[in-house]
Amino acid sequence: MLKEFKNFIMTGNVIEFAVAVIMAGAVGGVVNGFVNDIVMPFVGYFTGGVDFADKKIILTEAVVASEGVAEVAEVAIRWGAWVNTLVNLVIVGLIMFLIIKSYNKMKKPVVEAPAAPAGPTQEELLAEIRDLLKK
Repeated sequence: MLKEFKNFIMTGNVIEFAVAVIMAGAVGGVVNGFVNDIVMPFVGYFTGGVDFADKKIILTEAVVASEGVAEVAEVAIRWGAWVNTLVNLVIVGLIMFLIIKSYNKMKKPVVEAPAAPAGPTQEELLAEIRDLLKK
């Protein structure tokens, strides 16, 4: 069983998948930074200085004690963060589309081998053997 597991792990598909997961994490961090630090400030600028990350619908206000520490946390629907996440999704989808499209262009087209000429049928071979036996 250990030998089978080693063979499974050492196949190219598993290693390529591991690299893809690591790269996806790195690309996700870059895209998050791009959206939060570049795209959303532009969106905020064109919407009159609105910062979507702070947008929320408060369902229950936080209860604050005398020292400024919250005894009960605020309950809110953070729709602005969700908008940021949707923008992340669209940008990641676009990046993945571009990567796959360029990868497919770089791949060499598969050249199909010319079809082998059809050989004689079984009946033709049997007829030929029969004729040779007659001689």
